[in-house]
Amino acid sequence: MFNGFLLVNKPAGITSHDVVNFIRDRFHMRRVGHGGTLDPLATGLLILMLGRATKLSQNITGLDKEYLAKMSLGFATATGDLAGEVVDKAEDESYMNLKEDQIKKAVDSFIGEIDQVPPMYSAVKFKGKRLYELARRGIEIPRESRKVKVYSMSIEKIELPEVSLKVNCSRGFYIRQLCIDLGKKLGYPAHLSMMVRTSIGKFSLTEAKTLDQILNECDSEKHIIPIENVRSLILK
Repeated sequence: MFNGFLLVNKPAGITSHDVVNFIRDRFHMRRVGHGGTLDPLATGLLILMLGRATKLSQNITGLDKEYLAKMSLGFATATGDLAGEVVDKAEDESYMNLKEDQIKKAVDSFIGEIDQVPPMYSAVKFKGKRLYELARRGIEIPRESRKVKVYSMSIEKIELPEVSLKVNCSRGFYIRQLCIDLGKKLGYPAHLSMMVRTSIGKFSLTEAKTLDQILNECDSEKHIIPIENVRSLILK
């Protein structure tokens, strides 16, 4: 039985739970959890907790996070990203004429403490059911906005219709919803076209291992970080 934390660089195309199952099989143990879901299309840092480390799950999920993301203007989807069907399209391509100062002004308006309505395709619970479970059945539930914080957000690149962003935010913040709301602020339907989680608290993607590394290295258990080494980084 292993006890500790494993930093994984999740690839696109699989769920966070798929990664959990992979690690369960690799280390022949059942007690494995993760500290914050990444959508199947998203990549980046996923913190796994093994054995007794699962008791610190809430401490991990409560940490601030940083993302690199691309918002794409022109159409919106049911899921808020490229996985869903198109539900709204811009009437024309005037969004291609947006100026940098217009985009920056819109981006800056989301910095600080804001109210955000969680998307239907999210893990938020309603009467014991995950919203995404209801959404897949075609059920739309009215959601109340929640207070979240954006500590910083910068424009990394503008290549319309895409705008690349770096976002540092609190727990409970949805990048997909940010792209939807930012598009509305600019006057156009939008969606999330790319997302990488680059850090969680003091843990960085640069420290994470790929699934191939974990699978193919004979001593891959060396990548497991002991609980004692992490406790001071996550307990407040």
